[in-house]
Amino acid sequence: MKELIEGAGKLGIKLNSRQVKQFELYYQELIEWNKKINLTAITDYSSVQVKHFLDSLTITLTLSEEEVEKPDFNIVDIGTGAGFPGVPLKILFPQPRLVLIEPTTKKTAFLHHIIRKLELENVEVLNSRAEEAANLPLYREQFVLVLSRAVALLPTLVELTLPFCRIGGRFIAQKKGEIDQETNRAKEAIVALGGKLNQTRKIELDEFNDARYLVIIDKIHPTPSKYPRRPGLPRRRPI
Repeated sequence: MKELIEGAGKLGIKLNSRQVKQFELYYQELIEWNKKINLTAITDYSSVQVKHFLDSLTITLTLSEEEVEKPDFNIVDIGTGAGFPGVPLKILFPQPRLVLIEPTTKKTAFLHHIIRKLELENVEVLNSRAEEAANLPLYREQFVLVLSRAVALLPTLVELTLPFCRIGGRFIAQKKGEIDQETNRAKEAIVALGGKLNQTRKIELDEFNDARYLVIIDKIHPTPSKYPRRPGLPRRRPI
C-alpha cells in the first residue's frame, strides 16, 4: 500500500497499521469478487490504491477533525458501487454512521461482505434507487455529508442527492475532466433542490494524471417534496 500511504500523507493523513491492513484486505476481496461480478475495470494493485482508495480519501480536504467527531456527523454515499468513496472514509473515520445506497443487488452483496470482512460498525447497506430512498423519512434530509462518485452528470446528480442532505449539510460530487460547462448546466437544479454552489476545488496531487475536482454544494433550503421525481426521470429529463 505504498502509493496509498504516500498519497494519504500528502492529504495530511497518517494511516495506522490496522487501516493499512484493512485497505489491503479490501483490495484482495475486491479483486476476488470482481472475477464473479463487475465491480471495477481498475484491478491493477497500484491503480486501485490511487484511483479508488486515495481518490476516495480526497474528500477529507473538505472536512475538519472537529466536524467528523461531532455526535451527529453522518454520511450517505449515493450509488456507491463497490463502496467508493464511503468505505475508504469509514476505514479512516470509524465512528460516524455511514449509509451506502446501491441499486444493483450483486454489488450490495459485495458491500455486505466487505463490511463484515473489514469489521466496520455502524454501516447500513440499502439496496435501492436514490429516487425511492430519498422519499423515506429515515433518509430524507437526514445527513450532514452526502457523497457521490461517477454516477451521473451534475444536473441529474443534484436531484438524486440533495434530498438526502439536511439544511446546513453539504453534498460533494467527485468529478473528473472539464467540468465548468457541467457545473453551469446544474445551477438551476441546485437552486430548485435547495442548494447553493459553494466551490469547485481542484485536487492537486501528483498521483493523479488527470484533472479531478470536488464540487461542493451547501444545503440552505428544504428540498421541495416533488423532488426527486420518479425513477429514471432525473436522468432522462434533468432540471
